[in-house]
Amino acid sequence: MKFIDFFAGIGGFHSGLEKADMKCVGWCEFDKFAQKSYRAMYDTERLWFADDVRKVRGWDLPKADLWTFGFPCQDVSIAGKQKGIKRGTRSGLFYEIMRLIDEAEENRPEWLICENVKNLLSIDGGRGFFEVLTEMGGRGYTIEWRIYNSKDYGVPQNRERVYIVGRYGDSTGQPLLPIRRESTAALGQIISGSQGERVYDGNKISCTLSSQGGGCGAKTGLYTFVDINKKGSVQTTDTARALLARCNKGQPNRPAECSGVIEAGRLFRAWGNATPVKVMPILTPDRLEKRQNGRRIKNEGEPSFTLTGQDRHGVLIVDGHIKIRKLTPRECFRLQGFTDEQFDRAAAVNSETQLYKQAGNAVTVNVVEAIGRHIKEVASQME
Repeated sequence: MKFIDFFAGIGGFHSGLEKADMKCVGWCEFDKFAQKSYRAMYDTERLWFADDVRKVRGWDLPKADLWTFGFPCQDVSIAGKQKGIKRGTRSGLFYEIMRLIDEAEENRPEWLICENVKNLLSIDGGRGFFEVLTEMGGRGYTIEWRIYNSKDYGVPQNRERVYIVGRYGDSTGQPLLPIRRESTAALGQIISGSQGERVYDGNKISCTLSSQGGGCGAKTGLYTFVDINKKGSVQTTDTARALLARCNKGQPNRPAECSGVIEAGRLFRAWGNATPVKVMPILTPDRLEKRQNGRRIKNEGEPSFTLTGQDRHGVLIVDGHIKIRKLTPRECFRLQGFTDEQFDRAAAVNSETQLYKQAGNAVTVNVVEAIGRHIKEVASQME
């Protein structure tokens, strides 16, 4: 199946659908910084491209089986001014996709996937969501929607988003969206004991979970999350709060909006191909050995916490002291299901400010992959 990636951002739909064995034939993105990351992360040389959906005409689009669009959520999100889905607003760009469908004629896609914040369901007393369903359904699409949480798809991020799938014509009773999963993350434990004594093997965790922690109350890897806010007490969590485009803007006033990382530990060794490295009592970010990342972490001496900053970020505090730091851009990309290689390519062409924004605006790759695989299965059964 071929797809066009509208409101592409850094390509969460692109990565997820490619993992589901689909092929991208075109993309559209307005933000010049997101364009730079997209071109760095994917082979775009032969793809159709447009920078402004308002200037695109449906009859000029390449033929594709599927269109994806996570239209801007600023006017729908709880964090925004909640103007609703109205023409002339950023979220009103949804109507541009409807216009393209009207103009596409023979290029009309068989499938649509739309993603947005959960608040889409309740904006304007539900009238905004009804408008979205009506617009899509009125063009001949059978519609199905469901809320998915990223934490149930292999990434430790509590991110609820509504996904709407449409198929042109009758679905013949086939469910267009997969049943919601429950979290199935599995860890390989190499040292057992009480919570503070457990050590996990990073090689037994999925790629995006490889930076997670197994001490200080965490359940899944190398560190645990903590709410960062100006009000209220510190609260640890098993999963990061939903990433926001402004997550690097400092401490917010609202609790449960922004996540940081708790780090603690004593001396430990990192075992790999290199000689074991002894971590000094206080390790500055520029001295953190990158070869620790993804290696087995073992204790030196008595059992202790084994929490470490990843990839030259953060500071390790020993002897029971704790440091709280914000998530790094690399970790934010991991929390959205992107690979470290993709992050490195984006980081080579963009600032940290833009990387934070791009991760916060992205769709979670793992969720999209699950939806894409289900659509392929349904399409195959219908054929």
